[in-house]
Amino acid sequence: MTFSALRGVGARKPELPVVDGILFGEPLLDPVAAYELSAALRNHQQPYVGVTTDGTVHNGLYRLADTGVSAKAAVDAARAFLALLPDNERMVARLAIDSDDWRLWTNAFPMWNPKGLRLERISKEKRDLALEIVKASLSEEGYESVRNAMKLNGALGELIGAYQDTLTEFAYHFTIFGEPGDAEPWGWQLMGHHVDLNCVFVGTQLVLAPVFLGAEPNFALSGQYAGTRVLDLETERGLNLRRALTSSQEDAFLLGDSLLSKDLPEELGGPFNGRHLAGAGQDNLVLPYEGIRGDELSSDQQKLLLELVDVYLSRMPSGHARLKRRQIEDHFDETRFVWRGKHDDTSAFYYRIHSPVLLVEYDNHPGIFLDNEEPERFHIHTIVREPNGNDYGKDLLAQHYALHHS
Repeated sequence: MTFSALRGVGARKPELPVVDGILFGEPLLDPVAAYELSAALRNHQQPYVGVTTDGTVHNGLYRLADTGVSAKAAVDAARAFLALLPDNERMVARLAIDSDDWRLWTNAFPMWNPKGLRLERISKEKRDLALEIVKASLSEEGYESVRNAMKLNGALGELIGAYQDTLTEFAYHFTIFGEPGDAEPWGWQLMGHHVDLNCVFVGTQLVLAPVFLGAEPNFALSGQYAGTRVLDLETERGLNLRRALTSSQEDAFLLGDSLLSKDLPEELGGPFNGRHLAGAGQDNLVLPYEGIRGDELSSDQQKLLLELVDVYLSRMPSGHARLKRRQIEDHFDETRFVWRGKHDDTSAFYYRIHSPVLLVEYDNHPGIFLDNEEPERFHIHTIVREPNGNDYGKDLLAQHYALHHS
């Protein structure tokens, strides 16, 4: 994708009731939009089950273990951050590890008063320490992707010249859950437009899910963020796999060859969720398997699928990414891949990777702040979850508390 891809695309007139990062529901005249954008607020206190294929969790997929990967850098950064905060800010910045607010996040704009500290409303010293926690918890590549997505939020504000209190680089809320340390589980959440990360430490194990990363557009043409890009590998390796699949395999994996609204079922043609199913508020999604199985692929195709999986796993530190890849390989025959759309150099598309221990979605969207009415390659949403009950590390947390606090 080149910078010329945005030629002819303009900015929409401001039409969302968003002020200072909050979406006000009552002035939002479209009831469908109001319903979709309030999913997390409606659902976050439902009893947690997790993403399943039929409503029943498959137990025994996640096990407590000593990975040998130290979390000391993240712990030290979190303690330094909390120590720097005055009492009133610390009370807002840290919640209990079992708080329902873990599940209250959105990739759009919250329709509630968000928890945590907004990064642009605190001092640079405090903000840098908060980002140091994120950096110490992720790989170098993962942190770069997160920061670039945040920067592109600011670039979007510059591009359209509107929502100047909302489309900014640091319009994100950061919250710590639990007490950072080695003995007890703890974690953090970074929440905002196109960037939502939930990171949990249980001993030396790390769970990074759910994760939402996106951008509109996924590169900056000009301004202070010129040259910033994100989600290129997620696009490129998805295309590599699709182009390696044969016409004789299409019945097994191809859901449709177009993302144009006229060619889609109504429920898949909306501007906010598009094709993705596992976004905010969908912690208990029931999603039956669809697509071609890993054991139905050729060896070269299997390699390309694992290379695509690696893009998403590489957001974690290498030790954790290797362990997660082994877990996926153990269930590779059950892993499914689906595609919707074309696979040329410009057309929009959607793909999904779904295994018992990993769910990935990639989707191209129409404009929300830009005026393209149909999905384009430069507006990207990606989602990563741990199905069968381990989003937010919940399966491992339950095992930890049963073992140590029964």
